Amino acid sequence: MRDFTSAQVGVLIHIHKSFYAREVISMAKLSDRQHKAMIARYAETNNYSQVAREFGVSETTVRRHLNSDKTTLKKVEKKKEQNTLDMIAFMESRKNKAQEFIDLCFEEMNERQKIGKAGVQSIAIAMGIVVDKFIQSAPPADNAQLQHAKEILGDIDGVIK
Repeated sequence: MRDFTSAQVGVLIHIHKSFYAREVISMAKLSDRQHKAMIARYAETNNYSQVAREFGVSETTVRRHLNSDKTTLKKVEKKKEQNTLDMIAFMESRKNKAQEFIDLCFEEMNERQKIGKAGVQSIAIAMGIVVDKFIQSAPPADNAQLQHAKEILGDIDGVIK
């Protein structure tokens, strides 16, 4: 263990008090609106460091703001969950229209003349997006959507070669 002189100890105490004072001032500088925005941002990101960077404060300040207002944090998290449920319900209500649109897009993409005019890069990007979305949305045990995409796209490798 290292021995410190009384002068070194004094400097360390001064540094610690100075840091603590900045933290207290930092908390005081944030308006109520900024305080609530910080809490909302944390609920969105779950990342103290990111919120600290965005608000120009330390992680300790972010933690203190969150710990000082658990009620607002819980309200924000509950609102976030409700927004997610509302968006899922909205998307579910538009599911048939979205599927009709996707089918129209597939039909347009499947026309040989259009594929023949498209560059290989454009075709590859479109195909990658389609496959990626089908794989993400298909349940592991049921790849019927992927099979449907293959049927709609049909002979696309014959056109690319």
